[in-house]
Amino acid sequence: MIDVESYARDLEAYLCRKNDGHLIRITGPAFEQVQGWAGQGVPLKVAQAGIDRYFERYYRKGPRRRPVRIEFCEADVLDAFDDWRRAVGVTSVVADSTGGPDVEEPAPASRPRKSLASQIESALARLTVLRGSDQAGPVLGAALDAAVRGLDALQPEAGRARGDARDELLRRVALIEEELATAAISALGPAERLALEREADAELEPFRSRMPEEAYRQSRRQSLQRLVRLHFGLPGF
Repeated sequence: MIDVESYARDLEAYLCRKNDGHLIRITGPAFEQVQGWAGQGVPLKVAQAGIDRYFERYYRKGPRRRPVRIEFCEADVLDAFDDWRRAVGVTSVVADSTGGPDVEEPAPASRPRKSLASQIESALARLTVLRGSDQAGPVLGAALDAAVRGLDALQPEAGRARGDARDELLRRVALIEEELATAAISALGPAERLALEREADAELEPFRSRMPEEAYRQSRRQSLQRLVRLHFGLPGF
């Protein structure tokens, strides 16, 4: 389980940095709130991503007037946690058929139903930028080129595809995304891969005892792919 004291200290320090050095202690009801996040298994980086979401909206409102308290970030943290659960396939809890404890059941990551054409256009733009970047370009050049060619070939159909045709295009987009993620994992150095695998294990640890082995392997693979995409700045199609 997550060490709540360390978890709260890490979030306290992160919030302090986001607040330009203003330290707001996580105590009392705020600590209980953070303890609740830890009890649900919200990974530290996911909680930090939720805090980032709150600050992004805060900045858009104009000059900040006072430091942000952790309590204000709860809705964004839980939204980020929901997104993470969908991304790694840990989405629902089902009863163990033997009468034991509940277990986490994996499910395919869901995608928002938005314009497929705009989804592909956004991914193409991001991949083109990455092709010229110092981080991803030199090691993923061929894989990025293949992804761009694959998505570009789907673009003419994307704007008019409906029903089964749209589902088939989504399947092909998902395959391109999977192939790019696999290439990105292969491009990692041994130390980088080990660090990301350990991070994936740490993220899933609160759920590990409630997951059957096959479910855990599937979620671990999806978690590693997610972390690799973040590492290289790859888009989620």
